[in-house]
Amino acid sequence: MTAPSRPGGGTAPPAGLAARLRSVPWRQDLPASLVVFLVAVPLCVGVAVASGVPAELGLVTGIVGGLVVGLLPGSSLQVSGPAAGLTVLVLEAVREHGLDSLGALVLATGVLQLGMGLLRIGRWFRAMSAAVVHGMLAGIGLILLFGQLYATAGRPAPGTGLGKIAGLPGLLADILTGRSAPSPVLLGAGTLLVLLLWPYLPARVRSLPAPLAAVGLASAVTAIAALPVDRIRVEGLAEVVRIPDASSFAAVAGPGGAGTVLAFTLIASAETLFSAAAVDRMHHGPRTDYDRELTAQGVGNTLCGLLGALPMTAVIVRSAANVQAGARSKASRTLHGVWLLLFAALLPAVLGLIPVAALAAVLVHAGAKLVPVRRIGALWRDHRGEAVVLAATAGAIIATNLFEGVLAGIGLAVLKSAWQTSHLHIGVEDPADPDGPLRVCLTGQATFLRLPRLLDALERLPADRPVELDWSGLRHLDHACTVALVTWAAQHRARSTEPLEVDPPLPTAV
Repeated sequence: MTAPSRPGGGTAPPAGLAARLRSVPWRQDLPASLVVFLVAVPLCVGVAVASGVPAELGLVTGIVGGLVVGLLPGSSLQVSGPAAGLTVLVLEAVREHGLDSLGALVLATGVLQLGMGLLRIGRWFRAMSAAVVHGMLAGIGLILLFGQLYATAGRPAPGTGLGKIAGLPGLLADILTGRSAPSPVLLGAGTLLVLLLWPYLPARVRSLPAPLAAVGLASAVTAIAALPVDRIRVEGLAEVVRIPDASSFAAVAGPGGAGTVLAFTLIASAETLFSAAAVDRMHHGPRTDYDRELTAQGVGNTLCGLLGALPMTAVIVRSAANVQAGARSKASRTLHGVWLLLFAALLPAVLGLIPVAALAAVLVHAGAKLVPVRRIGALWRDHRGEAVVLAATAGAIIATNLFEGVLAGIGLAVLKSAWQTSHLHIGVEDPADPDGPLRVCLTGQATFLRLPRLLDALERLPADRPVELDWSGLRHLDHACTVALVTWAAQHRARSTEPLEVDPPLPTAV
């Protein structure tokens, strides 16, 4: 049987072939990978520069995130690479331990993530308070924003979060009085303006990613006008790769290095898995296996550590761009790694055209987007305790450092939850008969957190009235409250001539 012929000659494709071709994943994944690549280039480079390391190391991490993690099981559409969320911590680690020790720190992070994934700890990250996570991102975003404002003016930023904030009035005065060079300031402001106005441009123009367009325009203006601004220093992939040696691991052995590794692990894992939850809500494909995704991130960070590159996480900006571009499978994120490798290998000189002020403006914009302004407003209206935890976590990160700030936020969230779950109702019923017994009913959770209130209520009871204490409605009675009730009952019986009845009976020994 021959295939039907077309009116103009030739043979028509078999029935259903066109539909099958349209369903081939690469038809969507190939263009999606190019979109992700265009989004990733300025962000990989910007994160590296803001972290105080050569720009090429950001590309190395992006390449590993695409070519290695992109092929591993876990999440099908989320994209991994260097993230703005770790910028502040990496900068602190490089300043404290040196660039040569960064690989050892990242390698230890990857090994720890591998162990956590194999022990199936990934799913437990879903139990972390959302207020702490958003507070962590807000704190990182604010430090990143404030720090990169100095870079847009060509000035070094103070080393601490509070120092960055305290120095802003002086920075503004330098800009307004002309003590700062005007070229980087105007270039950074122009780049930021492009980023802010890009969503309002026609859809055909917006098909080009905003960070790439903004950085490309700034680079073109710098080259055409020969502006006297600092540009990215280019060394090449072979020159920046630093395989850690035995001396590099000395940083991990000390308490400071161990704390940095724990901070890398906690924040990278939390950001990855929370990003996975967000990406899963954007598509209808396979859901994320959290333990496998954590294992994949461990493999990626182990390899990044061996290459002396930046730590990686799954990045929500690139992941969202991947989904919105129509990606259907892992091929898209893997191909984006191929394009990054080809770019870094064949066109490294292009990086030398990028002005530092433009990248700083991109990161100012990225830092601002990490601050969940709308979420804070909604939380304040409906869940003020969560809003307090979010703000306290962000403030603690700015005042101390990332690791201690996150621990403070987790501690505050635990205390808030303990306080809310230990709700205790103390009801005192006074009968119409003045000589009748007072009935005291305890319901809820009697924990040490409510002990002062419980004792205040019991000690206010008159000694010349009979009392009936009913604690059968308590769902939980901890040891501290048990001791307090037994002690109060003994003291009340000793000083009162009126009977005290307790239902059910209290233990005789605690």
